Amino acid sequence: MLDEEETLSLLRLAKAGDGNAKERLLTHNTSLLKSILKRYLGKGVEYDDLYQLASLGFLKAIAGFDESFGVRFSTYAVPMIAGEIKRFLRDDGSVKVSRAMKKTARDMNRYIEQYTLAYGEQPSIKTLAKAFSMEEGDVSLTLGSSRMPVSIYEQTDYKDEKSATLAEKLPAKDGQEEMLDRLVLKEAIEKLPEREKKIVVLRYFRDMTQSEVAKAIGVSQVQISRIESRIMEQFRNELRG
Repeated sequence: MLDEEETLSLLRLAKAGDGNAKERLLTHNTSLLKSILKRYLGKGVEYDDLYQLASLGFLKAIAGFDESFGVRFSTYAVPMIAGEIKRFLRDDGSVKVSRAMKKTARDMNRYIEQYTLAYGEQPSIKTLAKAFSMEEGDVSLTLGSSRMPVSIYEQTDYKDEKSATLAEKLPAKDGQEEMLDRLVLKEAIEKLPEREKKIVVLRYFRDMTQSEVAKAIGVSQVQISRIESRIMEQFRNELRG
């Protein structure tokens, strides 16, 4: 990893359009990208595709980073990278399908055809789960993948799943997802006007009180309180969106 001074120097060059500087920043932050994308392995997207998404988020972080934020570049980059991957995974409520899942879906459909010919009816989800050594929820997801992209809120039409939605069959979020949700909120800073960015940085990255921020900005504490409340509401809307 580069030290902070080297990073800032390369960032200045990269923001000025230096392609070599961008390449060096990417190369020296490979471990950061991999540490983030590994949380999304096994969610239906190939590793190489995840790495490309992480790299895109990293490049967006380079473009949006401002030294006046008063934070390390890596701190700013993490939610940008995670956000890029999560937007891809959640785009239109669709589930992206890996080649491995597509192959399993084909094998599963052949098994269903053979089972139906032999027994005169389709196998149940439980039977498929046992035959393929999978969880029942994973069977539902795999069967749905044969007609992806599909909304996770669409009703399934398989034999013993009438009225159930694919979302009901997906695994629950883990603690890492919740942690990343909090980090992704930082990405909303990029959309704020300069004065509001400074207020957020002073309050939440430098731990200053509203009165201290008011003095630094040159407004009243009451104004800082109102601005902060508005910003927090924007962030809540960002998370819900």
